[in-house]
Amino acid sequence: QVQLVESGGGLVQAGDSLRLSCTASGRPFSAYTMGWFRQAPGKEREFVAAINRSGGNTDYADSVKGRFTISRDNAKNTAALQMNSLKPEDTAVYYCASGPGVWAGNRQKEKRMYDYWGQGTQVTVSS
Repeated sequence: QVQLVESGGGLVQAGDSLRLSCTASGRPFSAYTMGWFRQAPGKEREFVAAINRSGGNTDYADSVKGRFTISRDNAKNTAALQMNSLKPEDTAVYYCASGPGVWAGNRQKEKRMYDYWGQGTQVTVSS
């Protein structure tokens, strides 16, 4: 059974940093692209960042580029999202996702490319 468990969310002030972690189990971690998505109240779930199987390629939403960094440790079956210079508009539930999709074009930004999702962790940024 594949499981993804996020941790690290919380309440911070604008300008602060947070590091989210995602621990995966149930299938070979290094064989899958990992992504982070977020969903704010009343909005659709949106792409935040993705990293390919080896960790050699990353992709970011324009809204977080330069502030967020995605990483993975295949030896520890974990993925992380380092979030710096947080803004109130970053407030959302953050989800990690795992998927077998081929890294090509913008496919890694599409929710349908991921077949397993975590339960989410709340990030709240106050102004």
